[in-house]
Amino acid sequence: MTSATRVLKIGGRPQSDPMLASRIARLWSDAACPLVIVHGGGDEVTTLQTALGAEARFAGGRRVTSAQDVEIVRMALSGSANKRLVAALVGSGVRALGISGEDAALFTATPVDPEHLGYVGAPHRVNVELLWHLLDGGYVPVVSPVSRNACFGATGPASLGEAAALNVNGDDAAAATAVALAAGELLLVADVPGVMSDGAVIPRLSTVVARDLIGSGTATGGMRAKLEAALSALNGGVDRVRIGDVTAIDDPARGTLLVRTDVELVGMPRRTLGD
Repeated sequence: MTSATRVLKIGGRPQSDPMLASRIARLWSDAACPLVIVHGGGDEVTTLQTALGAEARFAGGRRVTSAQDVEIVRMALSGSANKRLVAALVGSGVRALGISGEDAALFTATPVDPEHLGYVGAPHRVNVELLWHLLDGGYVPVVSPVSRNACFGATGPASLGEAAALNVNGDDAAAATAVALAAGELLLVADVPGVMSDGAVIPRLSTVVARDLIGSGTATGGMRAKLEAALSALNGGVDRVRIGDVTAIDDPARGTLLVRTDVELVGMPRRTLGD
């Protein structure tokens, strides 16, 4: 393993940026390091749900996912979103290979709160051997976070109401991947240039401040999920985590850098941090 390995998580909205593929291609070419991409696509899931007559429901910031919704999540994320992103990357010269977390049980997950959330999972295991097989072959895995349900059929034959897959947050899947690969950096690519305060990017956050932003409710929605994933990655041994927009992909000075330190940042105003 090498600390030069990088993991990118590309949110759904940044995937529409026309410069995304070229920036990833530049990073892959210039850095010449192993690269794994995990992507989201929540808006695309919602659009497909609506088109199919289903209702998007959320609880505590997470998408409530029925067994029937799992099929929609598969279609939106492992299907159209994954292949569209792969096509753009291949067109820019990247040896991108699209797979799902379900393939060869690349990602397994366990249910978070079946009673209230249904088939929503938290990362349990990453098949790191498969990832290194692809990376050693010179490929860039582009992974949908839909994961194999680790509990599926575990106590006997699976019932008709069970789902073999779980809907896993892309930020969480990317953090677990970065930890499994002992990555040097995890970059969470969002539709904002970083963690913001009074319209400006906060260039650096300690883990202490990040936890405080979460605990106080200052960080909300998508930014809360990103900070939680960042802390999980740092706690798992990842060297550094950044949160930024598409420009941060090939510019290491962009975005908000999170580091493992207990040094508080002085004078940071408190205000709600949104998506």
